[in-house]
Amino acid sequence: MSRSVLVTGGSRGIGLAIATAFREAGDQVAVTYNTSAPPEGFLGVKCDITDQEQVDAAFDAIQEAHGPVEVLVANAGVTRDTLLLRMSDDDWDTVIQTNLTGAFRVARRAAKGMLRLRKGRIVFISSVVGMLGSPGQVNYAASKSGLIGMSRSIARELGSRGITANVVAPGFVETDMTAVLPEETQKQYLSQIPLGRFGLTEEIANAVRWLASPEAGYITGAVIPVDGGIGMGN
Repeated sequence: MSRSVLVTGGSRGIGLAIATAFREAGDQVAVTYNTSAPPEGFLGVKCDITDQEQVDAAFDAIQEAHGPVEVLVANAGVTRDTLLLRMSDDDWDTVIQTNLTGAFRVARRAAKGMLRLRKGRIVFISSVVGMLGSPGQVNYAASKSGLIGMSRSIARELGSRGITANVVAPGFVETDMTAVLPEETQKQYLSQIPLGRFGLTEEIANAVRWLASPEAGYITGAVIPVDGGIGMGN
């Protein structure tokens, strides 16, 4: 049956691949966008997830068009990379407010509708960096590891109502960001990946779609790495 799906930050990259995977499965898919243009073929809802009023307005618009959100993929995120001693308060606050607090805001709003339905799937998009750490990414790593604790707490709170909460932790993925890395840097990253290649956005999307499928109905509070083996269970 077609479900109402929301993918935050779904206008490009991993988010767009996830939204496409759900659409191809027959779901009604809405995506939030902020600075990028909304992709064709989806219900595009302009929303800055750091603003609660905009989050509420986005959910209202989605409910009117598709019904209450049954599957939430909290994917929207930003980076402000720099070394610890050079990292400003604004660098820290911007990343935490978007990646962690923004995910909390959309999950809290989605949970209201899911509780009434007595079912729902929440998937947070974290990163292998949240478990391994990375020089120059103190803020990003903190935000992404925070999603794991948040997901597991939600899983314990809402599991009795038929709502699951899980995390997908991508490794290095072929996106616009990795494409502009210097060749030497790419070689360094590849040397650490047992499978010897970067991941594809579609591979992340497949894992997310599976977690929201009936086959994964007994999985909650889990962290699913899609990282070519670089994390090795961390």
